[in-house]
Parts: sequence; structure tokens; C-alpha cells
Amino acid sequence: MGVDLGLPHFDKDLEELGLLAQTAGLEPVAALTCKRRAPDAALFVGTGKADEIKLLAQQHGAQEILFDQSLSPGQQRNLERRLEMPVNDRTFLILEIFAQRARSHEGKLQVELARLQYLSTRLVRRWSHLERQRGGIGARGGPGETQIELDRRMIATTIKRTKEQLNKVKRQRQTQRKQRDRRGAFNISIIGYTNAGKSTLFNALVKARAYAADQLFATLDTTTRALYLGEAGRSVSLSDTVGFIRDLPHGLVDAFQATLQEAVDADLLMHVVDASNLDYPLQIEQVQRVLTEIGAQDVPQLLVFNKIDAMAVLNMPQRMNDSFEVDGVQTPRIFVSAKDSTGIAELRQMLAHIVAQGPAGPALAPDPPAFFEAEL
Repeated sequence: MGVDLGLPHFDKDLEELGLLAQTAGLEPVAALTCKRRAPDAALFVGTGKADEIKLLAQQHGAQEILFDQSLSPGQQRNLERRLEMPVNDRTFLILEIFAQRARSHEGKLQVELARLQYLSTRLVRRWSHLERQRGGIGARGGPGETQIELDRRMIATTIKRTKEQLNKVKRQRQTQRKQRDRRGAFNISIIGYTNAGKSTLFNALVKARAYAADQLFATLDTTTRALYLGEAGRSVSLSDTVGFIRDLPHGLVDAFQATLQEAVDADLLMHVVDASNLDYPLQIEQVQRVLTEIGAQDVPQLLVFNKIDAMAVLNMPQRMNDSFEVDGVQTPRIFVSAKDSTGIAELRQMLAHIVAQGPAGPALAPDPPAFFEAEL
């Protein structure tokens, strides 16, 4: 279910929500959209549309309703009562995918923290059938704690413990970064919208075996490898990071701060874009929004327009490299296909040029180096 509130990034076909559902192991059976000036305070969509959703769900045998926007705890509870079936939102769906995909100890801690923070806002009188409990042995009388208060206390305690463990991981990462800095390492972080081909590009550059698949959030854990650039005569540190997505839950951004710190501390951000996706300008905008949120908006970028093998013939670029405006700044851009290695050699040359000149050198100027003037 999607509600068009007049925002420019509204997905009228709910294509991305469907992909998220499939990634989480669900099977979409029907889609419905509507327009509203503002969300309904109680049901988000209003009573008439809620009844239409219920009828459509019954016709298709749906067992769960997914919303493409975030729902408040009250809206979710009211919808479940009216529709008589589970209702979840985009935030919950992304959290579920992250929980399934996290592999490292750090990744699991980050997902657990985000899920706990989300769950803590959903404790909305689901135990209203329980009586208020009396105090135990030694109590002086008076009302005890309700079940919801006990659960809130338990979640708060778990959140505190998880944050302490993540802070320990963060300190370990800071120590590792200091060691790299002492060695004079040049750090490059691969960032981009989810499913832009970041891990495939990472594997093509460093001959690694990082998991890569044509799906959203194929990998969550940061992988770092040394990349030798013969033209520069040195190695650099290359990190593959978690992908971004529209309306990435703030809880996830906060929880993944330790992982996203790789982008903040990078000397260069290799911003991978799915060139075959016609909505790539909006995807670039969403990535820039997250970068601003984590304080990495001023780190120099190199745009890598990937998947040219999947582009329509009419949309194929005339040059392998040029510049593209990002937030009012002309940023160097190169076209590649990580899948069939088209442009990978040229990308390595461009990286070598940037490393040799430094992050603020000529390679990041609007006019690209002359040796990248190759025609497609």
C-alpha cells in the first residue's frame, strides 16, 4: 500500500516495496495506491480506503499488509484492528531484511539495536487483558508494574547493553583506522544506492569473493581489502559498505554509525550508480541525504555509473567519462560494467591518478584527465 503525499520520490508502481518484500521472503499479491494531502491521524489512509484494502486483501488471500511509508504505533494498531490482519510498514520491512542478512558480530549488534529501538515504540497496550500486578515478597503494598512496563524496562536494559557492545566495536575500528593513518594509507569507500552493483564492482577491482547478488541489501557488513594500483605504484585501502535506500530508517543510520564511519573517514567516496535505472537522479539524491546525515557530505567523490551493459541503446553515453553535477558541484564520472569488466581498466587508471594527485587534485576537477577520452 502506497500513499502519494505529493512528494517527488513517490513510487507509484510500488516497485521498490515489492522488491523489499521479495527480499524479505514475502510474495506480493496485490498493490494499491491513493492520494492524500496529509496522512490520516488514526488510520493513515482514512476509513474508506482502509475498507478497500481489507476487501482487496480478502480477494487475493493476503495474510499481511505492507505500507510503503512509516506508520506511527497508533496507526499500526488501529489498522490491524480494522483490517483484522497484521500490518507492517517500510521501516519494519527493512529491519527484517537487515536482520536476515547480518553476518558479522558487529552487523548483528547494529541490527539488534535498531530493531529494539523500533520495538520500544510499538509497546502499545498489547497486554490490556492483563491485570496490574501486585508487588512481590517484601513489597509494601500498592500497585505493581504492568506487563508493558516490565517489557519496556527489559528492552531499555537490552538497548543499553547493546550500545555498550557497539561502542567497544567502534573503539576497535578507531584503533584500526589510526594504524592505517600511521601507514599513510589512502582510504576509498564504495557507497551507493542498494543494488547498484557495489559488491560486484568491489570483486572486480580486488578479485575478492564478497557476496554479490541482484537483490536489495545483498551485503550489510563492511569488507576492506588492499587494492594495488600499478600506475600509482602503491596500494590503497578499499572498503565495500552497506547500501543506502529511500527513507532509510533513522534508527538504522544511528545503529550503523560504526560501519558508516568508514565513509566519513574516507579520502575518497566511490559513489556507484545504477546507470540502467531511470530513477538514478533520485537515488543519487537519497545517497547524498544520508551522507549529509552522517557528516560525510564534504568527502570528495568519484561517480561510477555502473551496469552500462543493461542500458538501453538510446541511453548509452557518448564518452566513457565526463562530469556530473551533484549538489551543485561538478563531480567526475566514469561509465563501467562491473559484470563484464567494461571500463574497469580505465577506472583503475582514474583511481591511480586521484591517489597520485591527492583527493583535492586535478582528477576531481570538472575536466577529466585527457587519457580518459575513449569513446564507447
